[in-house]
Amino acid sequence: MPNKTKKEKETAKSAKISMKSSSGKEAAAESSEESQQQSGSKRPSNSTPPPTQLNKIKYSGGPQLVKKERRQSSSRFSLTKNRELQKLPALKDSLLVEQEELFVQKLRQCCVLFDFISDPLSDLKYKEVKRAGLNEMVEYITHNREVVTEVIYPEAVFMFSVNLFRTLPPSSNPTGAEFDPEEDEPTLEAAWPHLQLVYEFFLRFLESADFQPNVAKKHIDQKFVMSLLELFDSEDPRERDFLKTILHRIYGKFLGLRAYIRRQINNIFYRFIYETEHHNGIAELLEILGSIINGFALPLKEEHKMFLIRVLLPLHKVKSLSVYHPQLAYCVVQFLEKDSSLTEPVIIGLLKFWPKTHSPKEVMFLNELEEILDVIEPSEFVKVQEPLFRQMAKCVSSPHFQVAERALYYWNNEYIMSLISDNAAKILPIMFPSLYKNSKSHWNKTIHGLIYNALKLFMEMNQKLFDDCTQQFKAEKQKEKYKLKEREEMWHKIEGLAQQNPQSNRLHPLRPGLHPQEEYMLYTDSTIAVYSMETETPTAEDTQLLMKTVETEASQGLKDLKKEKVLMRRKSELPQDVYTIKALEAHKRAEEYLTANREAL
Repeated sequence: MPNKTKKEKETAKSAKISMKSSSGKEAAAESSEESQQQSGSKRPSNSTPPPTQLNKIKYSGGPQLVKKERRQSSSRFSLTKNRELQKLPALKDSLLVEQEELFVQKLRQCCVLFDFISDPLSDLKYKEVKRAGLNEMVEYITHNREVVTEVIYPEAVFMFSVNLFRTLPPSSNPTGAEFDPEEDEPTLEAAWPHLQLVYEFFLRFLESADFQPNVAKKHIDQKFVMSLLELFDSEDPRERDFLKTILHRIYGKFLGLRAYIRRQINNIFYRFIYETEHHNGIAELLEILGSIINGFALPLKEEHKMFLIRVLLPLHKVKSLSVYHPQLAYCVVQFLEKDSSLTEPVIIGLLKFWPKTHSPKEVMFLNELEEILDVIEPSEFVKVQEPLFRQMAKCVSSPHFQVAERALYYWNNEYIMSLISDNAAKILPIMFPSLYKNSKSHWNKTIHGLIYNALKLFMEMNQKLFDDCTQQFKAEKQKEKYKLKEREEMWHKIEGLAQQNPQSNRLHPLRPGLHPQEEYMLYTDSTIAVYSMETETPTAEDTQLLMKTVETEASQGLKDLKKEKVLMRRKSELPQDVYTIKALEAHKRAEEYLTANREAL
């Protein structure tokens, strides 16, 4: 493969990224424009982190199994004693001078809390008064100007705090190895009809054109942020979706709270990694951080580099990685696009935490590694190529076909192939033994085709180097065979000396009825047969055959790959809570994506 210049590689990568971009991301691109100019000719990055899935449960087709009973663990609120609400006049019908006072009265009226759990049918009339009042205030603050006056700030923050800041119930789902985020259903908040409107009102309040951070900072302080972060452990994904957007807006508007927010998020991650390994909001917090990292000014502060090494990399070792991996990978890649010198510690860190026995997790690591290699600088690639491709050789040899298949897909990536081509003298000797052995021995036919494709590409890169690797592999196998033969001869000598011992006839035979010599012959014959299979050495005919087979099998394997369907792990058909599914499907996100805020500090 001809070597590509750096500019050509970047053009190919930027074309791939531009396909994923949409016109709605223009604001995010503008906000990080200055930091991109500082980074030279780096390719434009995807400016929005991948959104967290609201409903992670994957249901198979077939008859629906309805869950009959469900343990209720929704939050318990401190109910207000006097819950009899009087309907107040509409804001739009009142006089202009009276609107502010009426607005305050409605905010105070919405501080009344109702019972949605033990007696959901109680106070229906007053619940509707509160719901209508919240709806009206959302419309009022959205469509009117100069309505957020100084008097409103403490009332709005207090109303939000009373309704939402509460102690969350213990998780209704099992923790540890039994927890499966793709199958275990979340517990939805029973009071969501009111909570949703409170969240929506507060979000409109923060985004109002009249909102003044200098006035609000008296009320939205560190204590408020801490209480907000505690709610991220809520099981209801709809609530976490609102919290994510609200915290992101607070981070963007209150410069004095930025360092505190990052520090407290770090503490949540530390507790999650080293103590509990269970938290419902990790994906959402990483989504916020992905947007924040995207806006970091260059050069990166030491604090941010430490966050990458001490927090983001150890997050890869937690059991429930699949829940938040897309957001985590996005954060890591964003750091490397900002500062390429971090590539070596990141890849070495990934190799350190590489899963040994968890194949689905290995596939996730391979996905992330390809994203990293897509943005890696050639000078940084040289530093990590040897440990990286030693791990790749293990992945290609994996008996789990999805791991081997994902690793071999790297050979379909043009930019990675150009890096391999530039460093083939180091990489081919590491990869050749695994590719050669598995081209014959791997149980999956698809893997054979992909291996032959990889071998063909290596042959086209450097035929002489490929021949040298073949001969070196042959010599290594001959050396192994010679060592095994020496060992066998030594055991023959030991066996002979043992038989000279007068007491050897008194030993109990391994197989009764056989003469010791016959037993010995039977044992040695069987071991020789196994030995000859294990130490199969490529002959000259094998080498010639390999050259011919590579051409035909590589093209045939790629054709078969297109025809075959991707195998997916079939989920068990668990009982489904129909109301949970409908509620999650009906939820509308506060915003499709988070815009990147460039950090001013």
